[in-house]
Amino acid sequence: MIERGQIVDIGKQRIFKGEVTFENGVITSIIEKNHDVNQFIMPGFIDAHIHIESSMLVPSEFAKLAVAHGTIATISDPHEIANVMGLEGVNFMIENGKNTPFKFYFGAPSCVPATAYESSGASINSDAIKALLAKDDIKYLSEMMNYPGVLNKDKEVMQKLAWAKLFNKPVDGHAPGLRGESLTTYIQSGMSTDHECFSFEEGLEKLEKGMKILVREGSAAKNFEALISLLPRYYENMMFCSDDKHPDDLILGHINDLCSRAIKKGMDLFKVLQVACINPINHYNLDVGQLRVGDSADFLVVKDLHEFQTIRTYISGNKLFDNGTTFLNPVHFKVINNFNISDKEISDFSYKSNASKIKVIEAYNGELVTGTSIENSTIINGNLISNTEIDVLKIAVVNRYNDQKPAIGFIKNFGLKEGAIASSVGHDSHNIVVVGVTDEDLCKAVNMLVEYKGGICALSSVKQMILPLPIAGIMSDQEGRIVADKYAQIDTFSKELGSTLEAPFMTLSFMALLVIPSLKLSDKGLFDVQNFSFTSLEVQ
Repeated sequence: MIERGQIVDIGKQRIFKGEVTFENGVITSIIEKNHDVNQFIMPGFIDAHIHIESSMLVPSEFAKLAVAHGTIATISDPHEIANVMGLEGVNFMIENGKNTPFKFYFGAPSCVPATAYESSGASINSDAIKALLAKDDIKYLSEMMNYPGVLNKDKEVMQKLAWAKLFNKPVDGHAPGLRGESLTTYIQSGMSTDHECFSFEEGLEKLEKGMKILVREGSAAKNFEALISLLPRYYENMMFCSDDKHPDDLILGHINDLCSRAIKKGMDLFKVLQVACINPINHYNLDVGQLRVGDSADFLVVKDLHEFQTIRTYISGNKLFDNGTTFLNPVHFKVINNFNISDKEISDFSYKSNASKIKVIEAYNGELVTGTSIENSTIINGNLISNTEIDVLKIAVVNRYNDQKPAIGFIKNFGLKEGAIASSVGHDSHNIVVVGVTDEDLCKAVNMLVEYKGGICALSSVKQMILPLPIAGIMSDQEGRIVADKYAQIDTFSKELGSTLEAPFMTLSFMALLVIPSLKLSDKGLFDVQNFSFTSLEVQ
């Protein structure tokens, strides 16, 4: 087969008219040749860090949406499903991904569970990590979120790092806000990347100390504007990623959008494309083609080098996308889940107290980090309740693996004026997280998810909507565009209920993640991330 166009040679930093010939999945020749074909041929985009599960799609359905934007490969951390299903979940992702030509590269989840302060569905110890890293299918040790464990040289943590070193596989870091000597110690322990920088200064320090920095733009966490000005100087040590991307956002764009935005800021085309297309291959030792003779025929044909609108996507010589049509067949699979609780009662969501002030989680739009706010309590009949006038709403985390009383807290900046929203996508243990105006609303939303054994939902006094997620309570068994459409409807409904967040369900899903500062809520109680310990809701 032959593709003609203007060929983008990132390594030699030149663009020339020519043609690419490929047979049996391999590029056999690239020659300069004059022609009148007005299109560009370039290497494919790679998402350098993503949890496929956060798209709410199985890998084979994720691939259908991603190839339309020129994405040919992902560095995929399966720790979401691992926290629910353990090694069975990791194997589900690998096997489903193998049934499509798309290039999924999975890591060994390093922190399952993320902490000992929450209830998860599974645990992966250092022996299991060794077995995973020994496999060719596993390319790296995925994000080491337990940076306190690294700094304190926890025995299990250090053994996991030792296995990665033994098998000569890179280790992804995860240390939001870590600076100074603690950062130096963390890096020297073997961390090679970080995708959690939320300021220019933090990114600069990590780069100068030898880390590779990932510019992240997901559905909730958006660090592109903070970090992109580092690219002109440090492009050799940077990559692009989405981390967590909901299906409606994936339909609109992927890594191509980050390239387009960088170009519009006046950045050099070849530096941008090295970050987007080449650096992940070299860092993770991937068998992905770089548009060279003898490489796997993994490349794109795009309309221009500004918007990067994809005309065709090839992976291993297979034409997977062409002018709006995707050529990937559905993959059949067995539904797996771990969801073992019964309906809750309204009284389960009451919190008896006479405290005049309480600690409140302060959510920020487009960020995973949260603040801590001290607010006046609103109490009726001895029960702490939501106050929509000051936007302090009750939040609960419900253990979905065993029946127990929900943990109760309060949160600002969700903006709901009525009803509730709930999700069984609750990073990283994926217990149910719910925010609502009344205890009755909270209870109804949770019980909707119990009935379907997972999903996201929103409700008011007159309307209820749910997107079931039967696969581990975090992924759909439906086709990608159907899921994206349903998700968009529920997202819109949540905003009609008053939410002012750009991605309320994505933000909600991170309110139980105890490794991201500063105040979070697990199924066991309110948690102070700075001190890495539980804290009281009431202010004495």
